[in-house]
Amino acid sequence: MEYLQTLFLSLLLLFSSCELTEESTVNPDSEEPENPSTFIRGADLSYVNEMLDCGASYFDEAGNKENPYVIFQKANTDLVRVRLWHHPDWTDYSGFEDVKTAISRAKALGMKVLLDFHYSDDWADPAKQKVPAAWLPVVDNTPVLADSLYNYTFSVLRQLNALGLLPEYVQVGNETNSEILRGPDGTNTGINWPRNALLLNRGLKAVRDAASEFGKEIQSMLHIAQPENALWWFGQATQNGVTDYDWIGISYYPLWSDVTLEGLPAAVRTLTETYQKRLMVVETAYPFTLDNNDSANNILGADAAVAGFPISEQGQYDYLKALEKKIREGGGEGLIYWEPAWVSTACSTQWGQGSHWDNATLFGHDNQANIGMRYFTGE
Repeated sequence: MEYLQTLFLSLLLLFSSCELTEESTVNPDSEEPENPSTFIRGADLSYVNEMLDCGASYFDEAGNKENPYVIFQKANTDLVRVRLWHHPDWTDYSGFEDVKTAISRAKALGMKVLLDFHYSDDWADPAKQKVPAAWLPVVDNTPVLADSLYNYTFSVLRQLNALGLLPEYVQVGNETNSEILRGPDGTNTGINWPRNALLLNRGLKAVRDAASEFGKEIQSMLHIAQPENALWWFGQATQNGVTDYDWIGISYYPLWSDVTLEGLPAAVRTLTETYQKRLMVVETAYPFTLDNNDSANNILGADAAVAGFPISEQGQYDYLKALEKKIREGGGEGLIYWEPAWVSTACSTQWGQGSHWDNATLFGHDNQANIGMRYFTGE
């Protein structure tokens, strides 16, 4: 159901004396309801440093040239998500040095950070969870591999903490629908849960131990692509002892999901109530045009359209507002837009020159912020 204005205002008043922030620790046994006014709106800006180095200029909605981090901060973005690859020798970006820069830029502007460990040298996703090359010699020695994962996770967090860059949220794996740290090709051939559970639990324990040693709160997250997959995956994870995490993260792209926008609240509610975890949609996007701004084929085309939301700037904005309502309705607490600043440049990806997302950013093809950027203000 949609929130009526009067109900929303009443709830704000009801919970104003005990308002939770996004940093609050949730006690699964607590009978206190979540404050429905608390909602995290974030942006995955993992490509931004590269876009700047490639010569991209960004402009706010008024047409003023501005640093993209500042544009998102001024739009009231709460959180910046940043991916981390282990040793990406094929690119200068999304390795530790680049991540330090991104976190520093976000935190300098008062935005919180979600650090996304891919545990791979390249993209990790439902179809591919390839072990880093450095760990390939121990890929079949699960205890040693688990120690490598723990030590790496803890070391990254220790180094960031020493620099005053400790993230508030840590994602242990990216779209881990299949078994993590596979080798040599990383393809999905099912899940060996005793192995998978040990690896995930060691990553989660590294986050807990880091928080304890540094005396700071770090909230942990497990991330699955598409809500229908999260429903079975978290059930199997729980059965195999993977329970010590704070957040369920899901990707939700209607194009690739069996769950409609109308059906999303039920899926979210099932996850939050069954596992007593907080939930955030950590990836979504919507195209504002079908025009391609470069020679790199765009990933989202006409088939990404959702009924009632035309492929336009207004349709993109309205989709985000509607999605937030559905997430809230199910008890979810956040939404992160994936790569809203991956604009077209002369640089190349592994697949083409330019951006494969230039029609789904929150910037027009002139790199000026579009209507969708207003989503972060909560308007």
